[in-house]
Amino acid sequence: MTKMDYWLKQLNLFFVALSFFTRLPIPKWVEFDNDKLNHSSRYFGLVGAVVGSISAVSFWLAQLILPASIAVIIAIVVGVMVTGGFHEDGLGDTADGFGGGWTVADKLRIMKDSRLGSYGALALGLGLLLKWQLLVELALYSPLAAMSGLLVAHTLSRVLAASIIFTEQYVRDEDGKSKPLAQQQSLDDLFILFASGLAILLWLNGVVAFVLLMILWGLRLLLVSFFKRQIGGYTGDTLGAAQQISELVCYMVILAVGLS
Repeated sequence: MTKMDYWLKQLNLFFVALSFFTRLPIPKWVEFDNDKLNHSSRYFGLVGAVVGSISAVSFWLAQLILPASIAVIIAIVVGVMVTGGFHEDGLGDTADGFGGGWTVADKLRIMKDSRLGSYGALALGLGLLLKWQLLVELALYSPLAAMSGLLVAHTLSRVLAASIIFTEQYVRDEDGKSKPLAQQQSLDDLFILFASGLAILLWLNGVVAFVLLMILWGLRLLLVSFFKRQIGGYTGDTLGAAQQISELVCYMVILAVGLS
């Protein structure tokens, strides 16, 4: 394989990841199959950087003419529009399944239901409210703090969620109606995924980067343990929930440590 072929393959994998997690247009020449979807997980963090950058730019433009609190709402809305609410949907489904099901089969069945239940509505409502408040506090400190928070949190949260694929067992739906999902990772995939996370940490000072790294590692352990107790592994919905929860934690750490 020539260097040109190698980089074209990597670009193809990136566009596969981008098409999977966002509504952004991609070139028509991009090829899709299960193997490419599995290996595209290496670029999930980079996709997060794209989404975070778009949200950050939206916030910056909005805050030039509107109050910071309104600009934050616009940034959140833009982020949801870019992803199609992909991860928020996972959080809602996970909350409904874990909150309303008694057995593993019940939880998986509820998580596949397209209707939103009370647990899911509460999780989404409280999650969005907390996200808005945290970003408002960052924005009141400085617009750059909010923009940095968006970029860092969107990237690292997707790195954390995608890393679960490497170590944990995918819980298959018995009726085979699960959403397409990257279910395998190689060491190369994991290395590139972590490299994107480490690169984005350079955006922060050393203390904040170290605290974020330690807290997110601990959060990953807690989430994995919780998912195992609930359903014995992970699904696409639980990965979405992991992304949303870790995104919120990133904002909290940056606000508590980075601005103290």
